[in-house]
Amino acid sequence: MIESGNAADVKECLSFRLGAEEYGIDILAVREIRAFERPTRIASAPAFILGVINLRGVIVPIVDLRIKFGVGEAAYDGTTVVIILNVANRVLGIVVDSVSDVLPLKDEEIRPAPEFSAAIEASYVRGLASVNERLLILVDIEMLMTSPGMALVDSAKAAA
Repeated sequence: MIESGNAADVKECLSFRLGAEEYGIDILAVREIRAFERPTRIASAPAFILGVINLRGVIVPIVDLRIKFGVGEAAYDGTTVVIILNVANRVLGIVVDSVSDVLPLKDEEIRPAPEFSAAIEASYVRGLASVNERLLILVDIEMLMTSPGMALVDSAKAAA
């Protein structure tokens, strides 16, 4: 439990690496973290959708965020992990280079993202936070995963 003057002002995020950059997502979207296992490829799926895995009877689509964001060559090694998410009443997985830690962030520590042209669309960036000399790019993972370009969640489900 995070000790603070007002617990509502503190949000926890899970930080992870993609290439040289560090990202953060809302911890409440995270279901579990698993070692990478090669998913079963689905024909005609976009390159960033690696395939699906069977997670205790649930078929889970797996997205490689390195490929989606264009942040370098996707190499799968001992530190590669899959973050299993609950998004829009659907279970999804994202492949990242490594998971760092869970960080408490106060609203005042989050700065708006500057307008820039990058591989990740700015609409998915909630902001930037500086934590212990590290710059964290905060991603609205629900907005990203339910976007039409991901083709993972029906728009009717995403609106619910």
